[in-house]
Amino acid sequence: MKILLVEDEPKVSSFIKKGLEEQTYLVDLAYDGLMGKKLALSNEYDIVILDVILPSISGIELCKEIRKVNTSVPILLLTALGTTEDKVIGLDAGADDYLTKPFKFMELLARIRALTRRKNNQSTPTILTIADLEMDTGSKIVKRNGKVINLTAREFFLLEFFLQNKGRVLSRAVIAENIWEISFDTGTNIVDVYINYLRNKIDKGFSPKLIHTIIGMGYVLKINDE
Repeated sequence: MKILLVEDEPKVSSFIKKGLEEQTYLVDLAYDGLMGKKLALSNEYDIVILDVILPSISGIELCKEIRKVNTSVPILLLTALGTTEDKVIGLDAGADDYLTKPFKFMELLARIRALTRRKNNQSTPTILTIADLEMDTGSKIVKRNGKVINLTAREFFLLEFFLQNKGRVLSRAVIAENIWEISFDTGTNIVDVYINYLRNKIDKGFSPKLIHTIIGMGYVLKINDE
């Protein structure tokens, strides 16, 4: 497996690169955003690991640039900025997961395995529907009543998870563990934030409403509250 690591701190980058190579991964290393962009756009990688704070181009901006040309490569952000708002910004930029510094190397390996497993287990493109909402998992196009709905990568995965489990009440913990590959932190409202994002795009201005809150239990995608 080939990995692109973009990290400007020499000690951190050396530690990560050495550890990954000991696991038989092939690692290309860039110390700034410009070099990272050049490598990311001219090579094929199985996963990209980006530090958020980089010289030249930030990890957030680099993530956006990669997503313009490659929507499928898993992107993991390394960040010392651990607030919910910081994480939401990174995920909105197209990242698949984040890891807050400092971290243990075994956790980094677990995140890499989880992200690559998700990519490898992607099913054959199919059409998922409920009411007048339609998702094409191949073309990544979502429509409601014939109108194209523009979603971020994270919103798309969240809606896809709901569609795959329509009619089933999903707890915040289940959502977090399946969409972010993390154990649910009761101190964060990131799941609720993304549910609101999704509601504003697929429910606002449409009828019937599809995403419903089940107090004390979680959320469910269904046609009505009956």
